Amino acid sequence: MKRFRYTITDVFTTQPLQGNQLAVFTDARGIPEALLQPLAKELGFSETVFVYPPKADGHVFIRIFTPDVELPFAGHPILGTAFVLGVALQAVEVRLETGMGIVPVVLDRDGARVIFGWMRQPIPTISPFTAEAETLAALGIKRSELPVEVYDNGIGHVFFALGSEAEVAALRPDLGRLAAHEATHIVGVNCFAGSGTQWKLRMFVPGKGVDEDAATGSAAGPLALHLSRHGRIPFGQEIEISQGAEIGRPSTLYARAEGNAGDVQAIQVGGSAVIVARGEFLL
Repeated sequence: MKRFRYTITDVFTTQPLQGNQLAVFTDARGIPEALLQPLAKELGFSETVFVYPPKADGHVFIRIFTPDVELPFAGHPILGTAFVLGVALQAVEVRLETGMGIVPVVLDRDGARVIFGWMRQPIPTISPFTAEAETLAALGIKRSELPVEVYDNGIGHVFFALGSEAEVAALRPDLGRLAAHEATHIVGVNCFAGSGTQWKLRMFVPGKGVDEDAATGSAAGPLALHLSRHGRIPFGQEIEISQGAEIGRPSTLYARAEGNAGDVQAIQVGGSAVIVARGEFLL
């Protein structure tokens, strides 16, 4: 029998039992490959991280699993892992090697305690979305107030702009229809509304084992870029994104897109996290 230790962190929140749950296996070297996906499914969080020694010039190499699939990149697993490792590494910047390259996370501290982190995300590619009508029908809405495009930073996200935060909160999508489109078109279906620096987001990804996500770091950066490209906010403006209230996991994310429409220089996403539990599997 072997012991596989993990840490549970609530990400994009300062309050335990809120935000997006994450399990981090801080030393996955002894875990057989065949157990990675079953462990993620057993835990049942939207993502689980397995940490390995670095392959390049990062501090560690990480693998990210939903209950159903492995992902090359995701936001809340990167931020949460940086919080978990930050104390031990005593580094201002934690560099995480992912399937999309190295993602640096700059950590703010209060003494020894890590209190906030900013990750520099891969700059997404942008492409037309070819299933707008079907997805609108699955969401139960008539139209998007901004163009509907796919932003791919390792995970594909499509964005639908609604008229008010109340409309976003009232959504009751047909998850089965969304999952069917997801298999061939996208990963995350994002619906948002707001103005200025305050925005509300809901993200649905039923085809990957997560009906609705509590806090989606991989969507927060592209949302800031989408808003900047279409004139809702200026480039460089930091926005605050509320997510997760409808599933009882209120979360707060921060994001900004730097540069301009013709030359996006950086995508930054930030937030807090709290470590809430430690445990082990005996297998």
